Amino acid sequence: MGRTREAGCVAAGMVIGAGACYCVYRLTWGKDENEKLWDDEDEEEEEEEESCSGKPEIGGKTVKERKTHVGVGAGAKPQDDSKSKAEANVGPENGPDVKKEVYPESHSEGGLEAKAKALFKSLKEQASAKAGRGIRFPNISRIRTLTSSLPCPGGRGGGCHPGRTGSRARNRTSGKVKRKNRSKSNKAPATAWPVRRGKFSFPYKIDDILSAPDLQKVLNILERTNDPFTQEVALVTLGNNAAYSFNQNAIRELGGVPIIAKLIKTRDPIIREKTYNALNNLSVNSENQGKIKTYISQVCDDTMVCRLDSAVQMAGLRLLTNMTVTNHYQHLLSYSFPDFFALLFLGNHFTKIQTMKLIINFTENPAMTRELVSCKVPSELISLFNKEWDREILLNILTLFENINDNIKSEGLASSRKEFSRSSLFFLFKESGVCVKKIKALASHKDLVVKVKVLKVLTKL
Repeated sequence: MGRTREAGCVAAGMVIGAGACYCVYRLTWGKDENEKLWDDEDEEEEEEEESCSGKPEIGGKTVKERKTHVGVGAGAKPQDDSKSKAEANVGPENGPDVKKEVYPESHSEGGLEAKAKALFKSLKEQASAKAGRGIRFPNISRIRTLTSSLPCPGGRGGGCHPGRTGSRARNRTSGKVKRKNRSKSNKAPATAWPVRRGKFSFPYKIDDILSAPDLQKVLNILERTNDPFTQEVALVTLGNNAAYSFNQNAIRELGGVPIIAKLIKTRDPIIREKTYNALNNLSVNSENQGKIKTYISQVCDDTMVCRLDSAVQMAGLRLLTNMTVTNHYQHLLSYSFPDFFALLFLGNHFTKIQTMKLIINFTENPAMTRELVSCKVPSELISLFNKEWDREILLNILTLFENINDNIKSEGLASSRKEFSRSSLFFLFKESGVCVKKIKALASHKDLVVKVKVLKVLTKL
């Protein structure tokens, strides 16, 4: 099978190469014939103009005749064999009607060439008459068929006919310039990180593990610069170093949290994303959370209003999830519960999972139950209990339902059902009965882990 495939590839390459050679030959042949045809047309038009205008003769001859005839007694110098016409000096003549023609040495060759041109011209006219329009091959006829949307040949958006003097040279040079420009524009764009280009001198690599003095230098650069590219590199460097516990303390002690957090207000989404990533790594430390809590409401608002499923939104959700692992700062985000459930319904797969992780953090705190179940949620949220979703989404939504059901029982909220509206989470999960039916239908799920989770939830109802 491999040899057959190799033979096929070789044959395909030969066919493509032969086609390319043929195209080059046709284009080159067409260009030469085109130039010859333009020369013939120029001469014919000059002859017609002279015959119609009735110009006076000079010394008994017209200008055209002086190009093709010579007087008797003049010394004619033979030209090179490569020239198709002979030119000679004109001397004094015996009379105005006495004319003699001087032909080049290769008289027979000139006659054959003239016959070939005449035959070619007749074939061209016959083909034009049959087609009823201008020739579509590289040879350009007098009557051209041009579409209105295309530029006329021979000019740069101007007239259809090129100029008599120097037009072909200009066309050739302009064609060469265009080919050079195309070759320059075919350069592959740089794909290596970082994406942005800027002239700056950053003292460290983004993956260097820095000491406290070096971190201080990076923080100073970040605080003083307004260049987005420098800010991005500095934030990535700080975020990578914040993944280590000893640098988490060092950055906080150096006053780095406010310096990093001030970039939350920037409009550049890349800078905001890198800022959230750096704060996310710093928030693993409980002492750093005490510094970051000042900006948690601002992060939440920006996460809800930024573009759906964007990298900025994902980075903001990860930061909020880390900040709500403990119960200390959850009350700062209770006003955003309806937005979280709307995002849970509207987001893509990854946004749904990250949002569910955030909500599960709230469901594990019984003190947040009343505010959580009283918020308005979209009725389409029930579709997350369908079998079509993968294991991770189903396990998360079942965990969310289990925690809320346990908290309703522990907090005694079942007896105060009149407090909650029909659009609340309490009604959707507890009173409608639709959610319980969906969960029972998941008992026949093909995934064993999902089955076990469903049975655990059903036993607590």
